[in-house]
Amino acid sequence: MSALGRRDFDKIIDSISNWGRWGTQDQLGALNLITPEKRKSAAQLVDGGVSLSLSHDVVKETAASSPAFEHRMVSTGFDSNADSSADVYTVQYHGYTQTHLDALCHLFYKGQMYNGISQREVSEKGAGKLSVLLMKTGLFTRGVLMDIPRLLGADYLPGRHAVQPQDLDAWEKKSGTQVGPGDAIFIRTGRWARRAKQGDWDFESDSAGLDVACLAWLRNRDVAVLAGDMASDVMPSGMDGIKLPIHWGTIFAMGVPILDNCDLEPIGAECAKRNRWEFLLTAAPLAVAGGTGSPINPIATF
Repeated sequence: MSALGRRDFDKIIDSISNWGRWGTQDQLGALNLITPEKRKSAAQLVDGGVSLSLSHDVVKETAASSPAFEHRMVSTGFDSNADSSADVYTVQYHGYTQTHLDALCHLFYKGQMYNGISQREVSEKGAGKLSVLLMKTGLFTRGVLMDIPRLLGADYLPGRHAVQPQDLDAWEKKSGTQVGPGDAIFIRTGRWARRAKQGDWDFESDSAGLDVACLAWLRNRDVAVLAGDMASDVMPSGMDGIKLPIHWGTIFAMGVPILDNCDLEPIGAECAKRNRWEFLLTAAPLAVAGGTGSPINPIATF
């Protein structure tokens, strides 16, 4: 695990930055890499018509560092006057439990957001720029699963295991699948397999994920979307003062949105059965003006 400080992190940020790459007014970030040609190419990956959800079922109980999802019924079949059923959902989705999308307005660093936009664009009314509404048309691109426990012959990675760039290279070689521009990559650590065996834990002190050294790898591959079964970051990060350097490096510097807390157990088994690690990814957030992200249900189709 890297032992770096804030000055080192600032140098990394500068080296991977996409600020200005698509113009000074750009708010889409790396989603610009999902071109019409990329979408058409991704659509051609579908040959069997088999789809799997990459979302974990909503967790209704409070978990470590994450509030519960509230599902409250307001009309049921036990109400003699009711002619329909209805309910209310309440969720604080950012955290380590619910499957969700982080928009580019989600993170601040030194008073700014992606592309140098002031953090003061985010007020009590929501985000005036970089909000999730810009992703209303959805994500439609090539998805690639990178199954690191399978690479290492394990069911899941142990806590604090830091995935290194050489692990990503080794997975490409083992799987025969090269990550390319505009791809959405899914990093499986086996978080849900670990939870099934051990229960919840203090996520911020004992979770597997990507080491900060992987940021340059992601930038060199021109990844458009980063997804994982936890927060993508190894925790603790091993950095002084930066809790989630992968999050800040991707969202803030590269303009890469993140999908957190995906359930990659079913697709891990399906990809292994097919010996195929690429698929069509489709996902659409709620169209919330000013939203900093959204609960989401990504779909993989073979």
